[in-house]
Amino acid sequence: MTSGGPWTSVSMPYVSGHRGDAWGAEAAEHGGTGAQKLLGVDEVVASAEVADALRLNLGEPVIVRRRVMLFNDHPVELVESYYPATIALGTRLAEARKIPGGAVALLADLGHQPRHVREDVSARLATPAERTALRLNDPSCVLLLSRVLSTGLGLPVEASVMTMADGRRLRYELTP
Repeated sequence: MTSGGPWTSVSMPYVSGHRGDAWGAEAAEHGGTGAQKLLGVDEVVASAEVADALRLNLGEPVIVRRRVMLFNDHPVELVESYYPATIALGTRLAEARKIPGGAVALLADLGHQPRHVREDVSARLATPAERTALRLNDPSCVLLLSRVLSTGLGLPVEASVMTMADGRRLRYELTP
């Protein structure tokens, strides 16, 4: 992905509610330009995994925002972010356009300030659709990051799945 070696990514800028372009800033740190393309925003029925993550009943509606993250105009990550329809409908989360300041800041503005983050990381072979979208060779591996943001009262407000092209490494720094 970059000529300078493996790409180490940290989650904090994405979940802190910072009003800025976290992806653009991260890409710049790696010597390039970051952009994202909104692929679609839809109201769908929650899958079993999404319903579980958002603590919804199976089949409840959610809003999904699908994006592709670009580094120097090359696709490097696919992102699907899900929001309970009860929170998202009638807001910019449900609109097919960029959210100024980002979704996490908007959630805070709506009274749903994320205070807890749970992330699960896994890896697997890329599917044919992922290989095409991310322009990967066959076979290729992808890194999966599943993230759930919850309020201080424990209400899940966002569930995201990021499918990253090979060459990424995640870093977690914790303060006891």
